[in-house]
Amino acid sequence: MSRATVNHAMRYLLPNHPEPITGHDFRATASTYLHEMGWRDEVIEIQLAHKDKNQTRAAYNHAKYLPERREMMQAWSDWLEAIEAGSVAEKDPRLVA
Repeated sequence: MSRATVNHAMRYLLPNHPEPITGHDFRATASTYLHEMGWRDEVIEIQLAHKDKNQTRAAYNHAKYLPERREMMQAWSDWLEAIEAGSVAEKDPRLVA
């Protein structure tokens, strides 16, 4: 799926939002909050599929940090559910319609 597809979907889902929201905004939000939650940089970067500069190493590290990544994604899910339930006050203002 292309970047344009995701961005078009966001415009379709939030047609009256005061400023455009892109797929990258979600990645930036995730990266920011996961870092603030204390997760390790290398685990976040791999989860967000940021490419390793070493192409050979990048081709073989799909499972790197997998247990920690699973734990991190559960913590992320729990945080999002807490926002939805109203028990977390802090939200990214760009993602609140």
